[in-house]
Amino acid sequence: MEKPITIIGSGFAAYQLVKAIRRQDKHVPIRVFTSDEGHDYNKPDLSHASSNQQTANDLIRMSGTDFAAEHQVELYAHSTVEVVETKHKYIVAGGQCYDYGKLVFATGARAFIPPMSGDASGQVVTLNSLAEYRAAQDILQRARHIAVIGAGLIGTELAMDFACSGKTVSVVDPCQTLMANQLPDYIAMKLERVMVTQGTRFFLADTVERLSTLPGSRVAVELASGREIEVDVVVSAAGLKPNIQIAKNAGMSVNKGIVVDTQLQTSAPDVYAIGDCAEINGKVLAYLQPALLSANALAKTLLGQPTSLVLPAMMVKVKTPAFPIQFAGQNIPEDSTEALSWQIDVNQAGSTLKTREQSGQLTGYVVTQQHLPSAFPLLKELNSK
Repeated sequence: MEKPITIIGSGFAAYQLVKAIRRQDKHVPIRVFTSDEGHDYNKPDLSHASSNQQTANDLIRMSGTDFAAEHQVELYAHSTVEVVETKHKYIVAGGQCYDYGKLVFATGARAFIPPMSGDASGQVVTLNSLAEYRAAQDILQRARHIAVIGAGLIGTELAMDFACSGKTVSVVDPCQTLMANQLPDYIAMKLERVMVTQGTRFFLADTVERLSTLPGSRVAVELASGREIEVDVVVSAAGLKPNIQIAKNAGMSVNKGIVVDTQLQTSAPDVYAIGDCAEINGKVLAYLQPALLSANALAKTLLGQPTSLVLPAMMVKVKTPAFPIQFAGQNIPEDSTEALSWQIDVNQAGSTLKTREQSGQLTGYVVTQQHLPSAFPLLKELNSK
């Protein structure tokens, strides 16, 4: 009997891989092990579930049971993989051993919570999964004032969504500007001004030091600057840490993520990694499009047609509806010695910023508001080099 392709995880990358395999082979056995129910849902929807007044159940596109039946998958829900033995090609989950033919880590990443003191430090909410949103949805609905730790992509999206839901929002981040690793200062400051008009307060170049319980289930947020905010709930959106421990325990090469080559193979034979847990060319690419492209390439490799992953320049759509932004390419200097030159087109309708090499070749762009229709032509130009 053919040993199954075994996937650890049931997130976007895992299920895109299942779909890609089934488009090419209807019969190869597939097993999926997941610590949750294995429901199929669109993770980016978590960033605007509050303003849409959606519960966790509303976000489910297909139950784990139905997904498994439709795609002929053997689903092991609520089943945590404890051990991976790459020499003899088996895993241990729930105390049981399971052989595999090919193994794929799709273990994702967990939300990072910065270290802080105080008796309320254990009450920080994270929203990186359906289960986390389910656990927090009632307190978020009741909350009038929410503190968001982190002004990166997810923190900024969540902050605007909470504000659009009528909440008072306070955002704390150690950087000087919003989305400092993705947006040039000019755009970041325009975005900040829009969010301030919505009532959001920013505590930038600052960090949370202590969370203390107050009467009425409120929380005192004490900042390094000495300032203090009283809120109903604290949400951490301070980045992600890839889930690499099982791979590390199995002796595989890990760094920020599980290190893979261009065919997404790890340092162990017949073991692969995909999605937020995988480190490709020194980078963890926690976006949907790399996961989708990875799934299509890896499906071919797993089915006997070795295929290298090719990643074009990819566009990121920031879900900030009051100030929509799309960007791609290099828009931030890679180090302090590098300077970028900008070609800027700004009017009342929005902004278009482009970076170019001395040869004139486009290397990156940011577009906002009513300039968004120019984003796809710019992406095409970016990928023409």
